Amino acid sequence: MPFSALSEKCVCSKCHNKRNIEAKVCGFVDSWGVFAPFHHSSRVHSGAAEMKLSCLYEEGHPLKKHLLSTSAIALGVVAAAPASAQDWDLDWGGYFSSHIAIVDVSGNGASGTDYDGIGFLNTGEIIFSPSVTLDNGLTFGVNVQMEAQNGGGGSDGIDESYMTISGDSFGQLIIGSENSAGYKSMVGAPGVTSMYINSPSISAFIPLSSVLPFSFRDAGVSSYTEVGGNNDVPRLTYFTPSFNGFQAGVSYARNNRGNATQGFDANGAVNNTRIGDVEDIFDLGMSYNQTFGTVDVSLGARWGTGSVKGGTSTTAAFFDTDPTSATVGTVVPAATSTTTSGDITTWGIGAQLGFGAVTVGGSYAENNNNDAGNTSSTGWSFGGTYDAAGPWAFELLTYQGEYKSSGTGGADEEYEAYRLGASRDLGPGVDWDIYYVYASGEDKGSSANDVDGNIIGTAINLSF
Repeated sequence: MPFSALSEKCVCSKCHNKRNIEAKVCGFVDSWGVFAPFHHSSRVHSGAAEMKLSCLYEEGHPLKKHLLSTSAIALGVVAAAPASAQDWDLDWGGYFSSHIAIVDVSGNGASGTDYDGIGFLNTGEIIFSPSVTLDNGLTFGVNVQMEAQNGGGGSDGIDESYMTISGDSFGQLIIGSENSAGYKSMVGAPGVTSMYINSPSISAFIPLSSVLPFSFRDAGVSSYTEVGGNNDVPRLTYFTPSFNGFQAGVSYARNNRGNATQGFDANGAVNNTRIGDVEDIFDLGMSYNQTFGTVDVSLGARWGTGSVKGGTSTTAAFFDTDPTSATVGTVVPAATSTTTSGDITTWGIGAQLGFGAVTVGGSYAENNNNDAGNTSSTGWSFGGTYDAAGPWAFELLTYQGEYKSSGTGGADEEYEAYRLGASRDLGPGVDWDIYYVYASGEDKGSSANDVDGNIIGTAINLSF
């Protein structure tokens, strides 16, 4: 049975049927925008995340957010009507993932630091998703996601925060801080473990950003892209009902500022578009999910555009108190900078095919930013999973990204990663992962600017 087009497309973990197609009634995403599965006969992740997952939908996305399967929640909206109409269903859920890994890092990008040895990573969220279904059949819901670690999500630890209005014949309207319809429609290489490589999640152990731009929601590191790399900004999104497995969505955001912030906050982070910001962001997404005999098909495509606001801006002089700064203890003079205006775009396609216990899939995406004088990038994923009889599932996949003319002397920069892993279902909402990851970043214009690393790790993933 194919999954509902209204279900969350960007989660660290999702529910799947035996052929690894996402189920209608459950799933979750992590703070990077990825997902992982609940207790189910198949635990294969489909590709909207790593994350933020695990809220990049990587393989499908990083381990991002888990929604309550027991309440059949999709995108913060109860899929089944409550016992009586107009009674609020005060649901909540979440996820927590703990990684322990042995790490070996080399290359000039890691010089002066010590990343080798045993490393730790925890990521998690608590998700509040109350909803009410009226007599007219419309369901009104709220989804607020609180990070389990300091410094995650918005400045106060709140990640996504939005309202939903949905109905069988109406479709779904999303109002608030959430990813776009294009992002949520994408599909990528499948996977079963929660150390995502189609996402910036891998930088928790390997300092790839010391060499690469490694921008969030960018094709150089993930096929789950956004225009200009924006993330969870205030926007309006509409998804059509599912028509025989086909669904379309459209989104609009005023600009790329703010994450679960008020429109009247002190910094004007939402409604004040500044020089250098991306404004008037439009996104389109399409997905198709269907079963033909014994073959499950999942397709996704996205396109988005926005405009960079150009002009000249001036930074006021200030006294530097940052102890890590080269100018600490001095007055830094005022500076003037000029930003080139222009249109920027992103697009991507992805597919998964399930044949019994085997699922294969991949994706391709681009961020085209040259009209505004910024770095453009491309990337692709490919991989497969095997859902063995019993509690184990296995994976092998890769992600290959490239940043155009961002390196030394205008050379390209490249990101490549490979992951081999297995996941064991231990019980309801509990998975145990073991994995090996190799990842590298290279500046093609300088042999002295590179970094690579090997990770052998294990993780326990809880979804509740």
